[in-house]
Formats: sequence, C-alpha cells, structure tokens
Amino acid sequence: MTQAYSPGLQVRRQTLHSSRRILPIPGDVLVKVGEQVSAQQIVAQTFMPGDVTPINVANQISVAPSEVPGCMLFKEGDEVQVGDLLARSKGIFGFFKSETKAKTAGTIESISHVTGQVILRGAPLPIQVRAYQAGVVKEVIPEQGVVIESEVTFLQGILGIGGEAYGTIQFACQTKDQPLTEDLLDESIKGKVVIGGARMTGTAVKRGIELGAAAIVSGGIDDEDLKEILGYDLGVAVTGSEHLGTTLIITEGFGDIAMAERTFNLLKEREGAEAAVNGTTQIRAGVLRPEIVVPLDESMTSDSSAEDDEATSGLLETGVPVRIIRDPYFGLLGEVGEMPTELRTLESGSQSRVLEVILDSGEKVIVPRANVELIEG
Repeated sequence: MTQAYSPGLQVRRQTLHSSRRILPIPGDVLVKVGEQVSAQQIVAQTFMPGDVTPINVANQISVAPSEVPGCMLFKEGDEVQVGDLLARSKGIFGFFKSETKAKTAGTIESISHVTGQVILRGAPLPIQVRAYQAGVVKEVIPEQGVVIESEVTFLQGILGIGGEAYGTIQFACQTKDQPLTEDLLDESIKGKVVIGGARMTGTAVKRGIELGAAAIVSGGIDDEDLKEILGYDLGVAVTGSEHLGTTLIITEGFGDIAMAERTFNLLKEREGAEAAVNGTTQIRAGVLRPEIVVPLDESMTSDSSAEDDEATSGLLETGVPVRIIRDPYFGLLGEVGEMPTELRTLESGSQSRVLEVILDSGEKVIVPRANVELIEG
C-alpha cells in the first residue's frame, strides 16, 4: 500500500506561539521589549493621509478658473470647517455676488487657476495595530511593529470570513454533531466567540450578527448560505476584509459536517477564556488559515504530553478521510482512492505527485497530494 505524509491542521492544546504585528507604513511603536500586553492593547500606530475632496469652485460661483484664486477667502494650508464660506465672486459692479461654503472639513491643499478646483484634504486617518494575542513583547521592529510571544491553545480552521475579533469563548452547541441553529442563540452571545458543533445555518449566522457576536465557529456551512450571507460567490480570493460585524470560522468544510472531536474538546476545555480569532484565509495558495488563539493562564502553562504539543498529522493511504484545501475542489471531503507513484504533469505545466479522492458525492477527482489534508474519521 502506498503511503505519504499529509500536512495536518494545526490543533494544539499548548504551544509557544508568536504573532508579528506590523504597520502598513512607518509609524510609532508604543511598547517595549519584555512588556506584558493584553490582546486588544494598541502596540503601534501611524497616520495615513486624509481623504481628498475636490471642489469645483469655478462652477459653483460661476467664474473663470483663472479668477478662483482671487475669490478665495482661505489660502493654501488653511483649515476649514463644514459651513465655512470658501469663496465669493466679485459680482457685477459689486452686486450679484455668488458664494460657496465648505461641505466637508479639512485643509486646503491646492487652489488651481487652471481647473478652477480647490483640493481639500481631510484629517489624517489613524491606523492602529493591536497585540492580537496576550503575551510578552519579544522584539521591537523600529517604526514598524513588534513580535509578541505566549503559550496558547492554538487551532486552525479550513475557511474564515472577516478579520480579527476578540471575545470570551461561549458554547451554543453541547456536542460536536449538533447543528448551530438560530434558536440556540440569545442576547448572552453579544461580544462572545460562539462555538457550535456541526453546520452553522444561514439563519443562525444572521441572528448572531444581529445579536453582536464577535465570532462564530462551527464545523461546516452550506455554500449557498455563505453566498447569501456575503451577497456574492466567494470564489478564489483572500478573505478577511469582509465587514459582516461577526467573524466566521469553519473548521471542517462545506456541508453538514461535525466539528472534529479533538477541536471541539480543546475549545470546551477553554470555555470562558478570552480568545482572539482571525478569519483571514488564502484559498488559492492555502498559506493562510483562519485561527483561534487562546492564551494560557499560569495554571495551564505546565508541561504537556508530546501528543498535545504536536499538530494533527499522519499518513495518507487508501481509504482514509481527507479534505481538499485548494481550488477547484476547496473544502470538499472524501477519501483517498488510488495513489499512483509516478509524477503527473499539472495544468500549470509543473509535475507533482497526485492522488485520487473519492468525494462524498461519489465523484472521483485527481489532485496534487499537497492539496489535501487528513481529517478525523
């Protein structure tokens, strides 16, 4: 029987985990090496240039563009507020003057005698980076950010929607096989990381968003429900920038799929603890996975078994259950069929070892071995 090692989903009870928290442009780092930080603490910040508002003053006061500088009541570099009188025309013999007022606040960046436009620059936009995980600052990268390290319970899912979120872990489902339905959610989930079991229904997700859940985590989701929630077909993309108000993490795949027992039990152990979650997922390359990070308290940072410290991984062999983690079959489940030993040429022109996956639907597909991972049977 042909065997091959499979990349495993990261599911760890206790591991030393580092987060690199970096600003998009140079700015100020607000913490020092050795400092203990909380998950939501701002560790670095900077400012992006404010939004630009062009104002066609020539049209608004009915003058030639060349006359605009002489009609302005403010000069370049001046700050204006909403309602301030920006410009007034000379009129005819001092009468029939036209004027225009500022509809937005900002600083006058330029006054053009060629176009007759005034460019108003809004206030600088603050960009703040939070620690994300509670821990100790291990490294400061000047003007860029920090590296934070702590011992955590660390779990990854297969697909996420939405970015970083924070909250206390609260269970809505009592078993890994129980679907997460609307009737299981109430006002108590506001600001919480809600844990389900099997499929999270579309109505449950909408209810969770209405109630203000920080995040919802469950085994599966129907792709049609996901499309309805988002308002579009996800396709091949990087997720994480969606603005649902609630981050979603699917741990297993599409469909009515129970959460893996190990994942469910580890989360159950941490019920009531503060967690940080991130739904960002890179579907095409599979290099970014949604994650749940729960820092350990002092009573839990003792030696654990080797099994707990290792990621779930194992051998690929005929008949074992797998999940496909790349398009065009992303998120589908099945079992390993044939495992040819020779290299196959892929559509991209590169050569790779492949295997046959017999999908739950009965369809047989050929995929690179690197495109699958083992799941619990």
